This record gives sequence, C-alpha cells and structure tokens, in this order.
Amino acid sequence: MARKVLTTSAGCPVADDNNSVSVGARGPLTFDNYQLFEKLAHFNRERIPERVVHARGAGAYGTFTLSKSLSNYTIADFLQKEGSNTEVFLRFSTVGGGQDSSDYARDPRGFALRFYTQQGNYDVVGNNTPVFFLNDPQKFPDFVHSQKKHPMSNVPSAARMYEYWANHPQSLHQITILMSDRGIPLSWRHVHGFGSHTFSFWNDKGERYWMKWHFITDQGIKTMTDEEAASMPPFGAQKDLVEAIEKGDYPSWTVKVQIMSEEQARTFPINPFDLTKVWPYELAPLIEIGRFELNKNVTNYFSETEQVAFAPNNFVPGIGSSPDKMLQARLLAYQDAHRYRLGVNHNQIPVNAPRCPVHHYQRDGAMTGVCPVKHEHKNQGSEVNFFPNDREDLPAPDAKYLEPPMPVEADAWIGRHSQDEEDYYSQAGNLYRIMSEQQKEALTSTIAGGLSQATASVQERMLSYISKADKDYGNRVKAKL
Repeated sequence: MARKVLTTSAGCPVADDNNSVSVGARGPLTFDNYQLFEKLAHFNRERIPERVVHARGAGAYGTFTLSKSLSNYTIADFLQKEGSNTEVFLRFSTVGGGQDSSDYARDPRGFALRFYTQQGNYDVVGNNTPVFFLNDPQKFPDFVHSQKKHPMSNVPSAARMYEYWANHPQSLHQITILMSDRGIPLSWRHVHGFGSHTFSFWNDKGERYWMKWHFITDQGIKTMTDEEAASMPPFGAQKDLVEAIEKGDYPSWTVKVQIMSEEQARTFPINPFDLTKVWPYELAPLIEIGRFELNKNVTNYFSETEQVAFAPNNFVPGIGSSPDKMLQARLLAYQDAHRYRLGVNHNQIPVNAPRCPVHHYQRDGAMTGVCPVKHEHKNQGSEVNFFPNDREDLPAPDAKYLEPPMPVEADAWIGRHSQDEEDYYSQAGNLYRIMSEQQKEALTSTIAGGLSQATASVQERMLSYISKADKDYGNRVKAKL
C-alpha cells in the first residue's frame, strides 16, 4: 500500500519537511519559506484560551438507558420510553486550578453531562457536590479570584481563600464538604454527580415541576487524604479513566431525580432555588429513572475534551430553568465563554454538533460550515437567511413546544435583594453530625490547617460561623488552631 503524501493544510504536496530554504548551507533563511511559515504560524496558535474554571479535565462517551418514564412530568423525548438509549458525553474536571494543576487537588470536581437527544443537545453542567459556595452570581468573579493563585507569588493562598469565605457565611455548607474526606476523590470513576441547581420539567398539560439531578456512582465513593494525594502523579485520574474504558471496565452511574410541584415549592421550609442548600430527602424523595455508562474514549483529547462546549441553557422541550439566581447567570456566561474560546460557530465542532437535524437562520462567522456530520450545511447555501419569510419549505417555530410561563412571587419588586439573613448554618451542621468520628477529625484538621494561615479577624469570623453550625464542630477547629 502506497504511503500517503505529506501536504500543506491547503493540500499542496510537501517535498522536504526537515530542512528550511536557506542561502547556502550556513546562510540565512529566505522569505519564500512558505511551508515553514505555515508550520510556525499554526504552532503559535495551537492553544486556545484556557477555561478560567474547570480548565483541567477528562472526558468520555457513553450510553444512558431510561428505566422509568417521566412522561407525567416532562415532554423531553429521551425521558419518555422505558428502555430507550441516548448517547452521552461526560467531562470531569477540577475547578480552581489551571491545566498545570493536579488531578488530586482538594477541589470540587466538575461533572458535565451531555445527552445527544433527537431534539437537540441537553447539558447538565454540574459538580460532584449538591451545593455550591454562593447563591448570587454577583459574587462569582471575586470568589474565583480568591481561589486562584496569589497575584504576586503565583501560588495558591489559603489565607486569601479563607479571607473571602469569612465574608460569606453562605459558603460554609460547601466548605464542610470540600474540607471533608470527599474533598479529594480517588478517581473520576469514584465521584457522584449533581446538577446542583434547581431546574424544571414541564409536561403536555402545561404543568411545571421543579427538579434536581443526582448521578450516583456505581463504583462507590473512594477518596484520598492530603498525604496520599501528594504522592500521586498529576495525570493519575485521567490515566485511570482511559485505561478502565480501554480494558472494558466501563464505569457507570445510577440516575435519580428529586421532583416537587409549584405548590409544594411555595410552602417548602427552605428556598428551593438556593444553590447553597439541598432538598431534604424526606421532603423530596429520590426517584431512580435510569443508568448511564461510559464505554468509549475520545480519539483526540483536544478536538473533543478540550473543545466540548457545555452550556446550562442547552435545554430541550420539556426541560427549563428556574428562579435559581446562579443558574440564571450561567445561562449567559457559559455560551459567552464558548464564543470567546472557540468562536461563534462552536456548535459545529463535531463533539458539540447535535445528533439531529439543525434548522436556523444564523449565518457566517469564523469556522462556519466545518461540521462533518450527515447534514454538512456549508453556511446553509443560498437559502433565505431571515424569518419571517414566505417560504413554506424553510424552518418556522412550532407552538407545541411553547414553555409554560415561569411563576414569580406575588407583589415582587425589582431591585437588589440581599440574602444575608438566610440560614447558612443548619445544613452544614446536619452534615457534620452524620459524619463518623474519623471524618470529623479529618474535616476539622483540614480546616484548621488552612485557617491557621489567615489573620486573627478571619479566624474569629470563621469560628463563629462553624460554631453556629455545630458547637462541637467549632470547638474542634478552635482547639486545633
């Protein structure tokens, strides 16, 4: 079989790819080194902007199988027929560190799951924790800055992390999870996943239900201590995932949801849209609806795992948002980040391309027409590029997919509403009290280790918050300080 001829990116055959054109063996290069210029110009642009958060990760494809129909709650096509299968892509990630960080940092783990449905891509962009540090997006950029490297030393600063948290008691629930033994998972395969936010289902009767996603690892939760993590190779979790799938040891997760009606939400004892809180299981039981497994590795890390563009606003008919303030902001921020990193046509990249026909009037922009799936549109040719139009054969909206109106509070006023008076302590205390003695010791030692680097004022405020959650919790941290 004849070997393929090397070419430039424009298809021109290359005669020599080792030697530049020069004026004699020892002379300078000439300006007609167009092949050299192409290689260097491409090389200079091989890196796209790194994600500000969730920069380091690993991903794989798999299959979701529905075991319980949710047709009473949603018209989402992939949640209708028991036994139906939907292709998925899951990307795990650390959150605060960049590409240079370790798989074994004490950090939340991103858990972003895409369902390639017949009505478009549906993304659940969550974490391995059911709550988050904040419930108002106005705080988010400052929070991330506090968790990143110190601007002078360029190394992480526990003092600055706790300085931020000392000004935001709403973070205590997530801190209690992060500093516990679950703060450093053994591998990507041994973490739960959560949508974390409150989302909504809506059915063919126009009824809306609030819901939360839970993805329970079938491999069991396995974690590491700080000392064990320090001895691990930086890419250990990524290597573990690839090798497990390669040898057919496919990791899987049981899929569950919590659901409540609009009426239940009005009398719920906590704000059901507060991202710093969980819904107690006794008030909103878990409902098992299926399972997914990861059974196919990516063929190219950059084109798939690095370029996958998850977005919380990738909804499908039957699934929508909620008054969750953090979710509302992410509906803008994620797509905006992808347009910056990958360009306005990022949904034409194969890993992002829907597995169903796409019909719209968007045109032009960088990288248009690159999608090599069944319906390569080549910028959609010469068809009319606006709506409304008089063409019966071109796409038009369909009122049967109209989402029911979102409820709002009675007599609500538009303005800046502080949530400082919310109870940010009870659920953190409840979590602490169900821990074993060993887990309590590990948690309080980890907090004391980081908090010891903070100022006396920061320590005093953090101890106050922790003691409000549980007196024993606060006493142990104080004694270790």
